[in-house]
Amino acid sequence: MTEPAYDLIIRGGRVGTATDVFEADVAISGETIAAVGRGLGLARREIDARGRLVLPGGVDSHCHIEQLSAAGIMNADTFESATTSAAFGGTTTVISFAAQHVGMQLAQVLEDYHALARKGAVIDYAFHMIIADPTKDTLARDLPALIKQGHGSIKIFMTYDRLKIDDEPLLDILVAAREGGAMLCAHAENHGIISWMVKRLLARGYTDPRYHAISHARFSEAEAFNRLIGMAALVDQPIMIFHVSTAEGAKVIRHARGQGLKVFAETCPQYLFLTADDLDRPGVEGTKWMCSPPPRRVDDQEALWTALALGDLQTISSDHAPYRFDETGKLRAGPNPNFKQVANGLPGLEVRLPLLFDAMVSNGRLGLEKFVELTATAPAKIYNLHPRKGSMAVGADADIAIWDPSRRVTLSDGVVHDRAGYTPYAGRTVQGWPVTVLSRGRAIVDNGKLSAVPGSGQFLSRSGGEAAKPTGRLVADMNPETNFGAKLL
Repeated sequence: MTEPAYDLIIRGGRVGTATDVFEADVAISGETIAAVGRGLGLARREIDARGRLVLPGGVDSHCHIEQLSAAGIMNADTFESATTSAAFGGTTTVISFAAQHVGMQLAQVLEDYHALARKGAVIDYAFHMIIADPTKDTLARDLPALIKQGHGSIKIFMTYDRLKIDDEPLLDILVAAREGGAMLCAHAENHGIISWMVKRLLARGYTDPRYHAISHARFSEAEAFNRLIGMAALVDQPIMIFHVSTAEGAKVIRHARGQGLKVFAETCPQYLFLTADDLDRPGVEGTKWMCSPPPRRVDDQEALWTALALGDLQTISSDHAPYRFDETGKLRAGPNPNFKQVANGLPGLEVRLPLLFDAMVSNGRLGLEKFVELTATAPAKIYNLHPRKGSMAVGADADIAIWDPSRRVTLSDGVVHDRAGYTPYAGRTVQGWPVTVLSRGRAIVDNGKLSAVPGSGQFLSRSGGEAAKPTGRLVADMNPETNFGAKLL
């Protein structure tokens, strides 16, 4: 009797990549893809994928999991619940955050988050390091060592009272990222504008959740983008701008990329499918839709879709930040908080891919190849997880989502598996759903059932990679050939 050549073959499906869609079988040996083709040999096990799409598992590069906010509020998810939710939605890799707050040692922060992930994660994961306290020890000692240990990206906030990094220390962090070869990611909004708007609104009695959307004035985004891009260009450091929400912000990024700057950017489903009107609900119900930056207008949605089509925005993440609609989360300050007192963030890890599949594939907005690119391949490449993740290539990890493109699901609070207790997309019907999900060759979700063991996810060590490499083109002020010989980098 002939020994099977493979451990598993997915037969008869249509394989989708960032560039092509074709009929093929996918063979898996151990944890990796061993062959993609037709007429492949025998396997110990087979999955019938006729009528299904066989796609790379999603890479969600922006998730807040088991994270303590600067205000002392723990979000609703553990690593087990968040990654379980991700798996049910077809996502097989997450990049979460290790969040430093003022007074914390960055190395200890990473150790604590690693312990949580090792205990609970059911899919593979990496970390962005949030820097909120850029002391000399953090930048000169801890950060270089942690980058070498496989943490290839840093996040900073340009707003929030307890997190914001002002311009001068931001330049120090940009240089530290450059020297370590890490990507610098940013939540970029003008803190002064937002603070001024919040005080003015509250002083006049405009306290309801809907006024949160007004407090983050549109101009605060574009202004901060311009300032961040200018500082990054000054020191020749590539950057990723998180959660772009406005047409004006997308325009700033388009202009910068047109100049040859290494500026990457993402948006999120809340900016493609929600608007500020979703916050305008009776009582405090609108707090469920509060995130920062807030959802904007239909015109902004269209501008963001155009930016995705043009390549100005390269990824779509969930920015999963789950807070329950109770005293542990959104209503921490009491049953009738003003908008300033409400924890900002929406759950979205599980529904990110179904929402986007429905819009891009089922309804034909950008197509299957672009869906795969934006949700799996591009984030894997930008964050140096490719070709191991985000690819259907031979040798890649067998992280695969098998989609039923005709299955229709009406989203509801009871459908999702995170611990927020609600989905902001309840009532929306989507067509297309992942029915079988594999992580490194293991079928962890099949027909609505989870079989993964908590802690079976692996940490993905990575450097900043190609995307984080400086261009080598120094602006005149930093170039010794044009700045009277001053060596500043």
